[in-house]
Amino acid sequence: MADFYQTGIITTLHRLGKPSLERIEAELVEHSKTRPLALVLPALYSEFEGPAMPKIVEELSKVKYINEIVLILARASEKEFLKVKEFMAPIPYDVKIIYNDGKRIQEIYDTFKRNGLDTGQDGKGRSAWLAYGYVIAAGNSDVIALHDCDILTYSREMLARLCYPVVSPNLDYVFCKGFYTRVTDKMHGRVTRLLITPLVRSLHNLIGSHPFLAFMDSFRYPLAGEFCMSLDMARVNRIPWDWGLEVGALAEVYRNSSPRRICQVDIAETYEHKHQSLSADDPEKGLMRMTVDICKSIFRTLASEGVIFSDGFFKTLQVAYLRMAEDTIMKYEADAAINGLAFDRHEEAKAVEAFTKGITMAAQTFMDNPMGSPLIPNWNRVTSAIPGILDMLKKAVDEDNR
Repeated sequence: MADFYQTGIITTLHRLGKPSLERIEAELVEHSKTRPLALVLPALYSEFEGPAMPKIVEELSKVKYINEIVLILARASEKEFLKVKEFMAPIPYDVKIIYNDGKRIQEIYDTFKRNGLDTGQDGKGRSAWLAYGYVIAAGNSDVIALHDCDILTYSREMLARLCYPVVSPNLDYVFCKGFYTRVTDKMHGRVTRLLITPLVRSLHNLIGSHPFLAFMDSFRYPLAGEFCMSLDMARVNRIPWDWGLEVGALAEVYRNSSPRRICQVDIAETYEHKHQSLSADDPEKGLMRMTVDICKSIFRTLASEGVIFSDGFFKTLQVAYLRMAEDTIMKYEADAAINGLAFDRHEEAKAVEAFTKGITMAAQTFMDNPMGSPLIPNWNRVTSAIPGILDMLKKAVDEDNR
């Protein structure tokens, strides 16, 4: 059984005792009558050829409190789009598929470009952002949940626990982040364990007490791809299109809401999905690209809060981070030992060395161009710049789904 200790400045909702899925789902059915819920699923076509999606669709077909599913499909041909429509057919409620590579949606992207709105490159961030736009345009839901489509251990309990804090009118949360244990026969989650936590705490030691660093350090798994939020948050938050999506999204939540209205919830005893390679020698791939984008996002957020960076600061940060990360490895080695988990200290050290290199690259990029932030404009700005764009988006998606 998990502990009930509250850490940091946001609320942690633990998994205590033996939670009843039936009770949570029954309450969600009632609450969703006044606070209808949309589930956004950003997916690649390749995920429909893997082992995760059949289980996800099977579980979602049993859920009775979802008002609509918006699945945005990327890297798919027209034939594959039609296959996905058939694949999703067993779900007995409204499912809309945004065909990201289709002619109609590409025309929407062209409209953004013609009006001077930079929506970034193709990726999960842009896909999620466009799906939010469709949910806003449809006007059928007040709450949006999102989770990845590569979860091998998926169960509908994950979704219920994720949605409950925001959907329930008896609670006062506008954003809820999922967290879970990334463990098989060894510990996973290297970027969270060995990069984000040591980096945030090193920055805290160098900068001093800072609300954003305290906020970030409160999350048990800041890179989790599962969250739930009010529709208003989807309107005002900007979305990073690069691999800094999860950290950048948290920075926007921090900027636009009070920490007392933000929570995290334990959604699963175990969580398994595809693993990224370290790619230590290629900053354009795997965890190295993720590392650079995450660090840039953190540096730019702190700079926007008035923190002044210099070459000397970043050199000190590299040394401070390396020391903090090495100490962190020792903690996880002990944690693995008492639980009988495999632990390769050399591989952990190699990851830290790669992350140190990534911090250096991110710092250089930031110093060269501190304003270069890959954030997509929020939907309030988009609708102001292009009146009628939501109607255009809804029409394009609905016609693709006829």
